[in-house]
This record gives sequence, structure tokens and C-alpha cells, in this order.
Amino acid sequence: MRVTVNQDKCVSSGQCVLNASDVFDQRDDDGVVVLLDDSPADAQQDNVRNAAAACPALAIDIEE
Repeated sequence: MRVTVNQDKCVSSGQCVLNASDVFDQRDDDGVVVLLDDSPADAQQDNVRNAAAACPALAIDIEE
């Protein structure tokens, strides 16, 4: 799995962090997504899929 984020689309909802805090974080000043791991371990992949599905801005892309 390869993960990318589009910070320009991000609306700072935090759903990514709630679903996969080992893979995503948010900037302190504006809450925009920060990608911590673009190739998450197998144990995190379901959480990453859930984060992408929960993102209201569709700012997370996953390549399987």
C-alpha cells in the first residue's frame, strides 16, 4: 500500500487521525493533514482505508 495526501483539499476534519494516528497527524497551526508514513505496515492498512473513507474532502489517496 502507498498512501498520499492532498493538503490543498484537506478541510482539517481530523478523521484521518482518529482512524489512523500512526499514519496521519495534523499541523498545529491549521489542522491540515500531515502524512507520517506513506507505506504503512499491514496492521495499519485497514485503519488507513477507514481514514480515507471517512475523509470528507477525499484528500487521502491509496494505491494498493
